[in-house]
Amino acid sequence: MKKILELKNCFLLAGLLAITFASCKKDNAGGINGTPGGSGPPTITSVHTIEKGVVDSMLQVVTVAYNSSGVLDTTNSYYNYGPQVTAFDSTTTTGNLGNYYVIFGTNLGSTTKIAINGISIYFNRALNSDNTVIFSIPSTIPYVQPQPNTIVLTTLHGTVTYKFTVLPPSPIILGVSDYDFWSGSQLTLVGKGFASVSSVKLRATGDPLTIVTQNDSTLVLNAPATSTATESTLLFTYTSGANANAQTASTATFNDLDNAYNIYFKSSFQNSWGDNSWSGPSGSQPGNPHEYGGSKSIEATYPAGAWQIEGWANYYPSIAYDPSYKYLSFWVKGGVAKHTLVLVGNQMAGGYGQVQNMNAYAAQLVTVPPGVWTYFKIPLSPSQTSTNPNFLAFWNNGSPASQLGFFLQGMSGDVNETMYFDEVAFLK
Repeated sequence: MKKILELKNCFLLAGLLAITFASCKKDNAGGINGTPGGSGPPTITSVHTIEKGVVDSMLQVVTVAYNSSGVLDTTNSYYNYGPQVTAFDSTTTTGNLGNYYVIFGTNLGSTTKIAINGISIYFNRALNSDNTVIFSIPSTIPYVQPQPNTIVLTTLHGTVTYKFTVLPPSPIILGVSDYDFWSGSQLTLVGKGFASVSSVKLRATGDPLTIVTQNDSTLVLNAPATSTATESTLLFTYTSGANANAQTASTATFNDLDNAYNIYFKSSFQNSWGDNSWSGPSGSQPGNPHEYGGSKSIEATYPAGAWQIEGWANYYPSIAYDPSYKYLSFWVKGGVAKHTLVLVGNQMAGGYGQVQNMNAYAAQLVTVPPGVWTYFKIPLSPSQTSTNPNFLAFWNNGSPASQLGFFLQGMSGDVNETMYFDEVAFLK
């Protein structure tokens, strides 16, 4: 009896394997992995976006709830403000990076490869039918013209080419040479989508910036000769398909130092400020500028293990509290190791003194990575004596203020450190 059961099991296993292999092999019609497919050459009749979402603010949603006895307990009615998928004519000959599309045609079931502008893309064969193929456009697809502007689809029975243009993305800033600008300065933006840009303006005032050079990843701009802006995002006008006047604004905000209260600017102290450090070399020194066209920066020396403040002072006329000041901004280049400085001032809580890290509030703590320039834009207190730890209460103890510095708490194992500061300003 045991041998008979073993033989039955063997026949059953063999049958299951046969069924499995049969379902996976190419079918007679030319499909793969069980996908039905015609044996003729492929054709593409159109490409469509998959769906469209619209918000119907008049659409009401009603919810009802019943208690444990099955009796109606509550009824709620509210307007729906979420996007709803709706029918629409989705035929398109252009596509955006990251979006999904459907190819319609014939004999598509055995599709083995899709290439856009010469680059092969991944697609899920399990979603194919003989009349449709779903794909998305990866970020690696080239879009800067000239390009073939084609989809090339290959099946087991042939290849078909379809005209299709990948649109450039809206300009995206991934890195900047500076967040500050002034008359005569230059900004270098690094990102993508810059090749299609035709003009750039300050969004706050409409003042134009001049395009010096551009390619898709780098855009070099000259700042406006004059501007009333204190801070502004950038407004890009660019070409996207048939739209030659598409616009988008940067998420990054830029500051006009011509309209700021500057402590250090254009390679020198401004507004009667000067060096107030505890050791040297210090103050305005040649070399290591961050500023465009600069020749100097503020040097700050911190001896190993010392509890020390490096900073600057303006004993007269000093700087009075002004609610229009929104930020304290500066660039700082770190030394050998990563350090956290405590920003101090004579009218701040703790004064111009050795405020330890554990006693400082969040807006005072400035973490400086080693060897690179880092930008800080610290929000100032909206009121003179605000206790919000995320705002710098620079005039907390009174006005005017005459000292600004950075305390480094010494620790065992420290090394001698030199840091550099540039473009130090109060921004409105």
